[in-house]
Amino acid sequence: MASFIERILRTGEKRTLKRLWQYADAVNMVEDDFAALSDAELRAETDSFKQQIADGVSLDSLLPEAFGAVREAASRTVGLRHFDVQVMGGAALHEGRIAEMKTGEGKTLVATAPAYLNALSGEAVHIVTVNDYLAEYQSELMGRIFRFLGMETGVISSGLPPSQRKAQYDADITYGTNNEFGFDYLRDNMVMSKNDMVQRGHGFAIVDEIDSILIDEARTPLIISGPAQGDVSGWYSQFAKLAPRLKRDTDYEIDEKKRTVSVLEHGIDKVEDWLGIDNLYESANTPLIGHLNNAIRAKELFQRGKEYELIDGEIRIVDEHTGRMLPGRRLSDGLHQAIEAKEKVKVHAENQTLASVTLQNYFRKYTKLSGMTGTAETEAAEFMSTYELGVVPIPTHKDVQRVDRQDLVYKHEKAKFAAVIEDVAERHKNKQPVLIGTTSVEKSEYVSKLLAKEGIRHEVLNAKNYAREAAIIADAGRPGAVTVATNMAGRGTDIILGGNAEFAAVAEMNRRGLDPEENSEEYEKVWSEVFAQAQADTEHEREAVKESGGLYVLGTERHESRRIDNQLRGRSGRQGDPGESRFYLSMTDDLLRLFNAGMAQRVMGMSNFPDDMPLEAKMVTKAIERAQATVEERNTQQRKDVLKYDQVMNSQREAIYNDRIQILEGEDLQSRIVEFIEESVSDVVDDAYQLDKNEELDADQLWQNLRGLYPVSLTQEDMEEEFGSLSRVKPEELKREFVSDAKVLYGLREEEFGEELMRDLERRVLLESIGQKWQEHLYEMDYLREGVGLRAMAQRDPLVEYQREGHTMFQSMMQAVREDAVYKLFNVKFRKPEVKAGSSLPGVAGDFSKIANFGNQQQQPLQYSGPSASAPGDAVTQTRAADGQKVEQPQKSRDERKAEERAARKAAKKARKTS
Repeated sequence: MASFIERILRTGEKRTLKRLWQYADAVNMVEDDFAALSDAELRAETDSFKQQIADGVSLDSLLPEAFGAVREAASRTVGLRHFDVQVMGGAALHEGRIAEMKTGEGKTLVATAPAYLNALSGEAVHIVTVNDYLAEYQSELMGRIFRFLGMETGVISSGLPPSQRKAQYDADITYGTNNEFGFDYLRDNMVMSKNDMVQRGHGFAIVDEIDSILIDEARTPLIISGPAQGDVSGWYSQFAKLAPRLKRDTDYEIDEKKRTVSVLEHGIDKVEDWLGIDNLYESANTPLIGHLNNAIRAKELFQRGKEYELIDGEIRIVDEHTGRMLPGRRLSDGLHQAIEAKEKVKVHAENQTLASVTLQNYFRKYTKLSGMTGTAETEAAEFMSTYELGVVPIPTHKDVQRVDRQDLVYKHEKAKFAAVIEDVAERHKNKQPVLIGTTSVEKSEYVSKLLAKEGIRHEVLNAKNYAREAAIIADAGRPGAVTVATNMAGRGTDIILGGNAEFAAVAEMNRRGLDPEENSEEYEKVWSEVFAQAQADTEHEREAVKESGGLYVLGTERHESRRIDNQLRGRSGRQGDPGESRFYLSMTDDLLRLFNAGMAQRVMGMSNFPDDMPLEAKMVTKAIERAQATVEERNTQQRKDVLKYDQVMNSQREAIYNDRIQILEGEDLQSRIVEFIEESVSDVVDDAYQLDKNEELDADQLWQNLRGLYPVSLTQEDMEEEFGSLSRVKPEELKREFVSDAKVLYGLREEEFGEELMRDLERRVLLESIGQKWQEHLYEMDYLREGVGLRAMAQRDPLVEYQREGHTMFQSMMQAVREDAVYKLFNVKFRKPEVKAGSSLPGVAGDFSKIANFGNQQQQPLQYSGPSASAPGDAVTQTRAADGQKVEQPQKSRDERKAEERAARKAAKKARKTS
């Protein structure tokens, strides 16, 4: 079936490549025309292109000329000319496809042409990278091309303050990471003013290393969270002490494939004795079950050096795909706190979800999406089904010369690593550069110790020293260099044989104490000489490395995904260079131990092979492929499940976010508020009439409920005077009277504040109500998602149940928004808090200002008074007039306030009679 689907997806591939070649030929035809232009004339082409687009010319028609302009600008600014295959890759990106291009084919340069072409239309163009370093480096290097052509580039990095982000997004082309783009989208939909929004739409996105971002990282949604109520850190510490006393397979079981735990009866008895409780599974003790499971998971499934690192007393998660640490990222559902307790560091409070979105649903917001990677064909089916993206393999500029050797499989890990060190020592002796790939920080440090024991000089690239990544990669291709790296997938940088000349030149300039900003003139004079010498040195070493066989890639373990293995191999043999690759495996590797390697183990056992003798057999290779296919299928299903459940939330999210945007853009809310008043009052009356057969209407309770919504001016005496006994009044008559009463008071409220201030008040109140109720809804949906899986035991589809109950909960949330907004409009008070010079005002809607990296909240906080809100009795109330002037009102006595309330009721009664 898989091969059949693959054949279907490849249908038309030759036709697509033929069209892309035609684009390249068209660009070549205009190359001489652009080469003859002066710098000013070439810059003027941008204005000409924009005018043609304004006149109705399509981007497709402009492609040859626009690409030709970029090719010429690149030659003049960065000294790089787009190869024909790079032009083809750029055309594929412009068409909204995935260009599969081998490592070293210059994907960074490929993105410039389609980015420039699509930016001509004025739409936002985002180039997505895998880390901040690459975003900043590429925006500066490729930005020279764009600036030469009169376009501006921006860059979004994790440390960029909110006040500067809008300017970066306003640039023609913006570089950044997938996380930053996604989080800014969420934050934009939490602000209280349109001026605080930073993004300007989602026009065209080019995703570098698209398989790493949209496949590997898509199993985890992006979540903005804030501190939840309550402090339960004591329980985490308590269970962190209990977990080591429980024994695996006796007190609990671990499913390493699914990464789940199951506590056995014997373990439950122990925990109940230690905690001094009778039944762990009583409803009152339900939270303790989660603490127990998390403590065991932290003990068994999360190991320091593999899943996380402990740095400066802080638990930092390690990205399993790139080996990098993820600052600021925390595991959810109390698991992160359990790990903190296990490592005996400060346990931080649990967080509550304030906003979330999956990467799938975020990137599907773009009008046109495209991407680049060296390995995409193995995931072509998922790219098409999830993102409607086709994969186009782009030919290499030069034929690949790398030789991929057969895997070597050993009985035990010790024998495997002994063979690895022996192989590396021989290659190192011959001055051949070696890249050793590992799957965890722990394994990379183990290999490092073995190399040091043999006296082999080497560099280690893992989560602990990722800051030196550029320097390590720059020298990894030099003669005799040995580099141990954790997961080379998604690095986004190439290993150049002989070393990186530019990096060597910069290092020499730094050694001489020359800074491009402080000594710009002297720097420019010396740079050419130093760079030329660096190029000569690296070229000499490049030839030496070629003679030794090129870069040798040695994998110490197979990854869960074939695509990740291919990315590691792809580091060797760039641009037609010679190279070699081989994987060393053992029967105790996680992949072979956990997934479908029984046959290979039987072969090793029956053959009575010595420990130090490797096995090379197709049977073992097939077992490895089946194991990888099993894991890939599991991960694919996990991503599909995440997406299916998020689709329910996505429809709700879109409804809420679109509503907020309309409010922020100045929609007249008066008619909507009137509807809210009518519906909320009607709901209260309807609830009062939900009576059993022999029950009578509880008038006191009805009035109390209505006062919780608005300050009712009607009294029971008024109603009885008009209708007689309340027990004979129909619900429709009560609704009509109370709605009329509320509308009159609403009108008096507007007279009190003035029309302009009232409109602004309606906007702010509605935004605040939506924000608060949406947060509560997210919490409830998270809780529903955790437990809905158990419905399968009752033969009910969990997804259908989640959709049905999620819809009901959303409707309840919208009703709560209406009631909350009505209540606040009738009870709002303006009070300016004491703010010291230079300090920021707190936000509203949950005080989002406490969230790290959250945007500016310049609005004044709203204060409320009423039956369910307490206002300080000695406070000075302030009302902001329509022209922005503050109008202070001195505190009134209780008798004065009561007199005003009576006057308001009389005015409302008079207004009703008049109407």
